[in-house]
Amino acid sequence: MEPAAPGGFPCSAASCPDMCPRHGSKRCMSVLWEAQTSAGHPPQPAPSLLPGVFLILYFILSLIIGLPLFLMELSLGQYGATGPITVWKCCPLLKGIGIAMLITSSLVCVYYNVIIAWAFYYLVLSFQSPLPWSCDAPGNAYLCQNASGIVSASEVFWSEQVLGAMHSSGLGDPGTVQWPLALCLLAAWIIVFFCTLKGIHSSGKMVYVMAIFPYLVILTLIIWGATLDGSLDGIRFYLSLDWSRLQSAQVWSDAASQVFFSLGIGFGGLVSMASYNEPISILTSRAWGCDALPGRNTLVLAIGTCCTSFFAGFATFSVLGHMAWRNQVPVGSVTDSGPALIFVAYPEALSMLPISPLWSILFFLALITLGVETLFETIQTITTAFLDKFPALDNRRKKAVLLGALCTSFYLLGLPLVTQGGIFWFTLIAKYSTSFGLTTICLFMCLGITFCYGVNQFCQDIMAMIRQCPPWYKHMLGYFKACWVFFTPCLLLSVLICACLDMQRVSLHNGMYEYAIWDTNLGIYMVVLTCLLVTLWAVVVLCRQSGTLRNVSVRGGMGHRDGVGADQGLPRCWGWGRRGW
Repeated sequence: MEPAAPGGFPCSAASCPDMCPRHGSKRCMSVLWEAQTSAGHPPQPAPSLLPGVFLILYFILSLIIGLPLFLMELSLGQYGATGPITVWKCCPLLKGIGIAMLITSSLVCVYYNVIIAWAFYYLVLSFQSPLPWSCDAPGNAYLCQNASGIVSASEVFWSEQVLGAMHSSGLGDPGTVQWPLALCLLAAWIIVFFCTLKGIHSSGKMVYVMAIFPYLVILTLIIWGATLDGSLDGIRFYLSLDWSRLQSAQVWSDAASQVFFSLGIGFGGLVSMASYNEPISILTSRAWGCDALPGRNTLVLAIGTCCTSFFAGFATFSVLGHMAWRNQVPVGSVTDSGPALIFVAYPEALSMLPISPLWSILFFLALITLGVETLFETIQTITTAFLDKFPALDNRRKKAVLLGALCTSFYLLGLPLVTQGGIFWFTLIAKYSTSFGLTTICLFMCLGITFCYGVNQFCQDIMAMIRQCPPWYKHMLGYFKACWVFFTPCLLLSVLICACLDMQRVSLHNGMYEYAIWDTNLGIYMVVLTCLLVTLWAVVVLCRQSGTLRNVSVRGGMGHRDGVGADQGLPRCWGWGRRGW
């Protein structure tokens, strides 16, 4: 019987290169594509927090938090062979973590496709010359004067033409729906539906193209940006070191959020994707001296993501430096935070290139492709959770109906985000769902696996998937074990406490709009809901079952696993999920 592709659809070795060791080159390109997809998320922090010290902090947190949690989710999903909710049969106390992951992924589906809709809007308008956000467009000449205090044409186009935010007074005043954006959002969800139904990685050689193409676009922007006046100031600002920023809890929170979002930690997607791998197929590489090495993708993808983010920063800040030079303002105040970095700085650079419409089309096409790939993985995480919980839906027609219902629901939920006041809701959801919510989920997951399931047992599960492993890999696993037991949870707890304490001192804002207390309370409720889901589920399990805490925590997990995989030399504890190989 053919194995199931991600999302549960049948596949063969030819159509699913991720799952077949002999398709190693495609897998490498897929990992490279994955790094771009992860790094392609719009930066969450403000530009003033991104340079210098923030980069160092980002790399440190990636090493102490990102890598260990990334390996934890991959190993948990592959060894359990099931989705982010049912995988916690290994430790019923922690099932609330899977539910919290699913809610977070749902929030991402609601707001992330709005970014793709914006990119669609820019793509459609790129088929004209001059570009409507360029200085050559009618009515934009006065915006391109070298005068202090005048915003750029791309900023005006973003805030007025795309968002229509000037017609809304804030969170409580949504205004009317921006129908061009609503149509773009519908088109984005239709594409996500068909891509998820078919499977993006079945495109074969397309993986090679989409893995390399975005790097070529970014490299072009870097080279061209280096020729602009003031670009060197932007690069200096990007690489500047201001150690006083480390005193701000907001910097730590933003850096942790960027690590979670760039590596996809805490969403359940890693668990879901890894659950479809064979027990010895994850990152097979004999060149490393192992038949199976669960840590290799962790290193390759994490390093690739960090390097891609660092690489793309030069393109962004060279343009920001030019915009600051032209308007005679500091680089840190040249644009707003969040998606404005993508939809202001990059369009500004594209409008200055020769044959600018062509470059604009290529750039936004690449952005849409990366965005659809990200959302493809997120939506299939939710689909996998439903299929694991309701096996009766596990046929092609019912899965298509389920996928259609999910995409329709998320489209309707996303409509408020494409109103004239939608950017304010977008900022609120993006801020709290990725920052505080993911930190809470990752903290509970790390503590639960380490102290409830048992870190020694978890390491044994990982070693059970490895044959003829060299000594150096055992030392590397020892590093991860030390992080899981002490360094990672301590750092996560510190980031969470500092962020909560700093929440009252640093107000959330979008442009000139500052969120009121009741506005930010809505975001806080998201975090509280995440915590309650995890803790309340644990309380319910403890009340329903008798015995010691240790016995209750592992009941339904180890003792209920089949002997699947014994023919491959794996212990009988392998594979408690429905996808046991």
